[in-house]
Amino acid sequence: MDDDQQTGTEKTFDIHQVIDQTRQVLTNPSGFYQSMPRSGGYTHPVVFVATMALMAGIVAAFFSFFTTNAGMLALGVSGIIVYPIFAVIGAFVAAAVVFVIWKLMGSEQDYETAFRCWSAATAIYPIAALLAIIPYIGVIVSILWGTYLMIEASVFVHGRKRQTARIVFGVLAAFMLISNISSEYASRHAAERISEVGKQFEGYEDMTPEEAGRKMGEFLKGFEQGAEQAGDDRDSGQNTGRE
Repeated sequence: MDDDQQTGTEKTFDIHQVIDQTRQVLTNPSGFYQSMPRSGGYTHPVVFVATMALMAGIVAAFFSFFTTNAGMLALGVSGIIVYPIFAVIGAFVAAAVVFVIWKLMGSEQDYETAFRCWSAATAIYPIAALLAIIPYIGVIVSILWGTYLMIEASVFVHGRKRQTARIVFGVLAAFMLISNISSEYASRHAAERISEVGKQFEGYEDMTPEEAGRKMGEFLKGFEQGAEQAGDDRDSGQNTGRE
C-alpha cells in the first residue's frame, strides 16, 4: 500500500491509480477490498465511478455507429455525457442501500466506506457495456459479478460471514435479475414494435389521403387489439395465481 493510501489521502485524479484499481478489482477483488482505504473523502471514488461510466458510454457510442436508427445513434453518442452523470447519482443512491443492508447485517462501517465499496464495483461497467450487444448477457453478467463483489466487500471490509453475505446478496441478485431481464424484454419488444410501425408508414408522404387514412386506421386497430390482448393475458395470469 502506498503512502497516500496509508494516510487516507488520495489524488484528485491519477490515471495510473484508476487503471491499477480497475485491474485489482477485476482480477483480485479479495485483495483489493482487504487493502481498500475506508476513508479519505469522496473525490477519488466519485472520479472512479465517472471514469468507468465514461468508458461504458464510449463503448455504447461505438456500437451505436453500427445501427441505422438515427435515434439510437444520437442516444449512444449522448451516453458519453449522460452515463457519468447518472452513474455518480446512482452510486450515491446504491451506496445508501448497501449501507443500510450492511448495518442490518451488523457492520460498524460508515456510509463513506459503503460508497467506496460500491464505487470500486463500477469497474465492471465497461465490460457490461461491451457484453450488452448480446441480449440479456450484459444484464446477467453485471448483476452476478456485482453481487460477487458485494459479497467480497462484506467479508473483507465489513467483517461479515461469507455464508450470510451470500444469502443476503444472493436474494437481492435474484430479484434484480427478474426485474432487469423483464425490463430488457419489454424494451426490446417495444423497439421491435416501433420498427414495425416505421415499416408500415414507409412512403407515407407519397400516399393519397384515402390510403393514408386507411393505413392509420389499420395501425390504430392493431394497436387496440394488442392492448386488449395484453390485458387479457395479464388478467389470465392474475386468475391463475389466485387459483
